[in-house]
Amino acid sequence: MNYKVSGALKKSKKSLIIAGILWIILAIVFVAPVTCLIVESTVNGSFVLDRFFNAIGPAFSNIGQNIGKVFTANYIGTYFSTLLYFSIIYIVCAIIGIVKAAPKSEYTDIEHGSSDWAENGEQYRVLSKNKGILLAENNYLPTDKRGNTNVLIVGRIW
Repeated sequence: MNYKVSGALKKSKKSLIIAGILWIILAIVFVAPVTCLIVESTVNGSFVLDRFFNAIGPAFSNIGQNIGKVFTANYIGTYFSTLLYFSIIYIVCAIIGIVKAAPKSEYTDIEHGSSDWAENGEQYRVLSKNKGILLAENNYLPTDKRGNTNVLIVGRIW
């Protein structure tokens, strides 16, 4: 199970950075106008849907003015609660993306024919690190080895 988590995070590192930057931008550009819409559409403690839809255009056209309004006493509580709901939805979407990026098996994205099958220098009981016939990166078949040193090359010649 650990390979799935580490593989998903490794595969999604760039996407997570971009998602964090996008979250900051959307928290400023999207949440501030929505907060102003919610506060201005509330009359006597009840939310009026008609006022909300009628004020959508002006709220998103005056983003700079809304950012200034959001940090006043009437708007700040609503801003943080709206930001909390937005963040929860955003995090759920990010987790779904990470889960989708998780490798299907332990051997996903491992090159076939590489020395990744060996652990802790196990391949060097048979192979050499330094000289001989090149098999893979840092893996050589020693020419002074006793026994069978035949090599089968599978693939194309470029």
